[in-house]
Amino acid sequence: MNRPMTGPDPWRAPVMVAHIPDTGLHRELEASAAERQAVAEVAGLREVPSIHASFDVVPKSGGRVHVTGHVRARVGQTCVVTLDPIESEIDEEIDLIFAPEAEARRLADLIEEGQDDKEPPEVADPPEAIVNGIIDLGRLATDALFLAVDPYPRKPGAVFEVEVTAPDPEDNPFAALKALQDKNKGE
Repeated sequence: MNRPMTGPDPWRAPVMVAHIPDTGLHRELEASAAERQAVAEVAGLREVPSIHASFDVVPKSGGRVHVTGHVRARVGQTCVVTLDPIESEIDEEIDLIFAPEAEARRLADLIEEGQDDKEPPEVADPPEAIVNGIIDLGRLATDALFLAVDPYPRKPGAVFEVEVTAPDPEDNPFAALKALQDKNKGE
């Protein structure tokens, strides 16, 4: 889910893995107006009126962390057919395992090596990396939002209709040659 961004993350909510209690922790996040504006700019959206995220972060054995949660947002887009402003609802579940960076990289390499076989075995995705001892729940919520946004939003009932017209037989690249040929026959 990690993807390169050209600038800083638009919404940050870091959690230090070392500070997660054995019983886990629960976080409710609401993006500020400035964060929503930054998310809209990065995602190419008209506006983002609301983003709410709810996460449960539970430590597992081997330094792993299980993050589950939900991201709900309202995003303003432009209909690709009518160019009218529309709003869409985003409702995404999150269920990821994080592991120390070296282990995540090692498991990703193992899975990639297994892809060389003729029939790759059914394997789960490798865990996400815990970078510098931090899991950024804001980034996690933003990434889920970005992946859920419809790249071609349509207003309900909007239909793109292509106007089809029959080509004029006289309007083609060879019409001028035919005219010259007819002219030469007449001389």
